[in-house]
Amino acid sequence: MEFIKPGTHFDFVGKMKIALGISAALIIISILSVVLRGGLNFGIDFAGGTIIQVKFSKAAPADAIRNAFAGINVGDAIIQEIGENEVIVRTNQPMTKELQVKVAEAMTGQFGAGAYEIRRIEFVGPKVGRDLTNKAILSIVFAWIGMLIYIAWRFEFRYGLGAIIALIHDTIITIGALSLLNKEFTLVIVAALLTIIGYSINDTIVVFDRIRENRKKDLKKSLAEIINPSVNETLSRTILTAFTVILVLLSLFFLGGPVIHDFAFALLVGVVIGTYSSIFIASPIVLAFENIQISKGKRKK
Repeated sequence: MEFIKPGTHFDFVGKMKIALGISAALIIISILSVVLRGGLNFGIDFAGGTIIQVKFSKAAPADAIRNAFAGINVGDAIIQEIGENEVIVRTNQPMTKELQVKVAEAMTGQFGAGAYEIRRIEFVGPKVGRDLTNKAILSIVFAWIGMLIYIAWRFEFRYGLGAIIALIHDTIITIGALSLLNKEFTLVIVAALLTIIGYSINDTIVVFDRIRENRKKDLKKSLAEIINPSVNETLSRTILTAFTVILVLLSLFFLGGPVIHDFAFALLVGVVIGTYSSIFIASPIVLAFENIQISKGKRKK
């Protein structure tokens, strides 16, 4: 199926400055959002705290649950529904044995004995949270480095740089969107970011591969003359792939429940931005690096 008719010619290289301007604005907004909010809204995985999973015999209003926790000094309790009459309560306070007793007493006082079941209580200490934060950062950085090495080996080093800059662009803007909406940053979001990196690099490789094929066919043409037809030839595949993935993610976002809501949201933003960067960012950056090399060569002469 051809979504874009053969022979279509969009001038992507001519729109390079506009695209880079839009990307620069989005990156600045993303960074400002994180800075002005005093950092990301780290979840218990990174900030430390306690998770309490409670199953009720009948529906329990979130306000009633919050009132039960209000009198036992556990800080601001975040309540998340995870199933029928089942919730997860998140708090940044450490869970001691004394506090566990107070939680049980408060729940009994609010809902009555036998009306609930505390299924699990998990505590993440600050040290563990810091360790997870470091590992999350390293996992993303190592993914970038791995992609750079692969693309540089498969194509050329400047292609690797173009791909990595596009991946960093995708990651920053996705994190910025999460920050703007004050979404909780958890290990699930890290998994989403790594998924976005894999999706985006796959799209970019398809475009780079077509550029390499077309350049071999006509060595007389400049890279700028090769990029436009190459991106146009892969445009139908890029858009259709993104469209089908977005349909699945929209289903997860609206029907998957609150547990994977933020995960689906991060992927939605990342797939849209990743598709955009594969078309408008990665190849123009490769072209910019080639123009710099040509300029340096002329100066030496």
